[in-house]
Amino acid sequence: MICGRKARPAAEQPRSPPDGSGGPRRAGRALKKMGLTEDEDVQRMLRGSMLRKVKSRGGPRERLFRLQEDGATVCFERGSRRSRSRQSFSVTHIEGVREGHQSEGLRKHGAAFPAGLCFTLVFRGKRKNLDLVARGEEDARHWVQGLTKLMGQLQAMSQWEKLDHWIHGVLQRADRDKDNKMSFREVKSMLRMINIHMDDGYAYKLFKECDRSGDERLEGRELEEFCRRLLRRPELEELFGRYSGEDHVLSAEELRDFLRDQGEDASLRQARAVIHTHELNDTGGDEDGQLGGMVEWWMLARQQDLMMLDGFMMYLLSPAGDIFNQEHARVHQDMGQPLCHYFISSSHNTYLTRHQLGGTSSTEAYVRALMAGCRCVELDCWEGSDGEPVVYHGHTLTSKILFRDVIETIRDYAFKQSPYPVILSLENHCGLEQQATMARHMKAILGDMLLTQPLEGQDPHSLPSPEQLKGKILVKGKKLPESWHRPQGVTSLQDPEEEEEEEEEEEEEEKLQERSRWQSLQPLQEVKPVQAKEALQVAPELSAMVVYCQAVPFPGLAQALRHPQPCQVSSFSERKARKLIKEAGPALAQYNARQLSRVYPGGLKMDSSNYDPQEMWNAGCQLVALNFQTPGYEMDLNAGRFLGNGCCGYVLKPPSLRNPPGDASPASPHLALHIRVITAQQLPKLSRETGSSIVDPLVRVEIHGFNPRWEETLSFQVRAPELALLRFVVEDHDSTSCNDFVGQFTLPLASVREGYRHIHLLSKDGTSLSPATLFVHVRCKRL
Repeated sequence: MICGRKARPAAEQPRSPPDGSGGPRRAGRALKKMGLTEDEDVQRMLRGSMLRKVKSRGGPRERLFRLQEDGATVCFERGSRRSRSRQSFSVTHIEGVREGHQSEGLRKHGAAFPAGLCFTLVFRGKRKNLDLVARGEEDARHWVQGLTKLMGQLQAMSQWEKLDHWIHGVLQRADRDKDNKMSFREVKSMLRMINIHMDDGYAYKLFKECDRSGDERLEGRELEEFCRRLLRRPELEELFGRYSGEDHVLSAEELRDFLRDQGEDASLRQARAVIHTHELNDTGGDEDGQLGGMVEWWMLARQQDLMMLDGFMMYLLSPAGDIFNQEHARVHQDMGQPLCHYFISSSHNTYLTRHQLGGTSSTEAYVRALMAGCRCVELDCWEGSDGEPVVYHGHTLTSKILFRDVIETIRDYAFKQSPYPVILSLENHCGLEQQATMARHMKAILGDMLLTQPLEGQDPHSLPSPEQLKGKILVKGKKLPESWHRPQGVTSLQDPEEEEEEEEEEEEEEKLQERSRWQSLQPLQEVKPVQAKEALQVAPELSAMVVYCQAVPFPGLAQALRHPQPCQVSSFSERKARKLIKEAGPALAQYNARQLSRVYPGGLKMDSSNYDPQEMWNAGCQLVALNFQTPGYEMDLNAGRFLGNGCCGYVLKPPSLRNPPGDASPASPHLALHIRVITAQQLPKLSRETGSSIVDPLVRVEIHGFNPRWEETLSFQVRAPELALLRFVVEDHDSTSCNDFVGQFTLPLASVREGYRHIHLLSKDGTSLSPATLFVHVRCKRL
């Protein structure tokens, strides 16, 4: 459902006294607020260091890296001597800092440098790692420690402080002559940067009102006043006035009433706690005493359990005012049920960083998937040279990585994001000798993490729970029958003619078609044909690794329901899964209540695109595998599905999808959902190169500009709220072509909080667009 793009402009408000609502900070003030002004590591970063960038192509190039005084931006030069350009990145976009040779890039291309000089910056989203080498160990240590401190401080910032950082950065970019003063021309440039389309006459009128000195320049408090007016939130002022009355001060009793209207069970004690947490009590930043009596008034209000407009805004911008229920940010579901009762975050072709024909295979792709909460990763294993199996998309131009390196990476990152079990989905194309090598590597590298025996006392007719399997790695693959004995160790599961007819081989068949098509386009590529005989053989050493995830051909629903096998897993292409859902959806849901099933993208999708996972979840499929390297609508839904329950990668299915056949399930109540989209704040520009371009925002709300205002209410009737996802999408409307994506946020409907809420938007690859938000009102009613 779409909320109309024509936003009503907010009415011009009368001038108000300084309220501390987000003016810019002078250079260095941000570091003072963090308490890092005198920090030795940060001081070294401010002075700058010569660091080498290690890349796969070309030799390492030395560049000057320097932290900016906002404490959140690092600048450096890039390019050749003839054409250099200044580049930067935000510390807030760094996910982690690794010391030494702890990245694939440094292990391959930086091994000649001592480990003490090397470190890696790992970025959120799709941005590649930045592998760096310092001139000395002391320099490297300063950058590693300094970045770690800054990341911690920036992550702990309130939304209000993030907004302050953002506007400060914009002011720095707009101040072309770097004199800490803003001419009207520079002000107009700033307005374009922050996506404000404002009439020149009105902008100049506002500029003159703030230019107290009359010198046609804004500086210091004048500039703060100007920015404060831009950042005003009339809709929040109206809401605050509705509860506070004529005195424009919110008492604890009035705040309690507001919280109850938000759907929260609030007491006076809780209301006072909110005031003490969010009411301004910070005198930092008033070093020159220009705020005067305002600081005293803030402190007095807080002492008397009163909340002013600024404190109210800070509360609504905090996690307490977020649409996402913060209680769901931790594991809160029952984790003691069988594995088949959970949706499990799953990746397809996990090793790829791009498309599946000529893309790069990388162990870093496993790191990103596991750190995103993925609990089932795929390994396409092929014969490699020197007796070492490799992982890649066979018979294509994708690069190869050693199976051993993948297993080491999984060992190091499997349980950093979540303690719950990881499933290794093996697509095995190796001969018996290298299969045995795979088994030896897994046993030696994973050690006690690897589950090789059924849990003691576990009912053989039921799968164990995620709680029972904490810290364990399970192998999904083919398993020999227990009674099978062959003297030479050459074991075959089926005749070739029989196996070709089985649905479990559909994935390999589609991939073979895809590879044949690719080979026809690459006549000069030397390829080694897949030996069908090898696919029918399983080494006993590898078979012994498979316990609870035995890959088998799908026997058909009738037989599977008559004779359930909890430890067996069947795989379906998206096409086969849709066919089953269409023909026998309820029966498939019953099947999935007893054992695991895996769905994967069609093999002919050469661009590594994805399918809609929602219909597979609706049928109870647990391992709905997607290409994590391909951002878009489908991965937004996947991220939303696993946002709750602490992002642990396991989400309990609703009762109707986990009760065994014949058991009565309570019907889920229908839900009436009403969402009023009120405003948007600080939407990012899509292109800095197009200076005059202003985003014309359109908001789409799906159930499955600068501060523009809509005040439109969207209504939905939801039949299965436990399965539903709510997605908010902001686009730049274009009447002549496709709309451009600006930002989105997706979450489970069960995690939505009612009342007035902020939605913090994410980019296409899932990184934060802070301080960009939507402001909405949510109301739910059971039907």
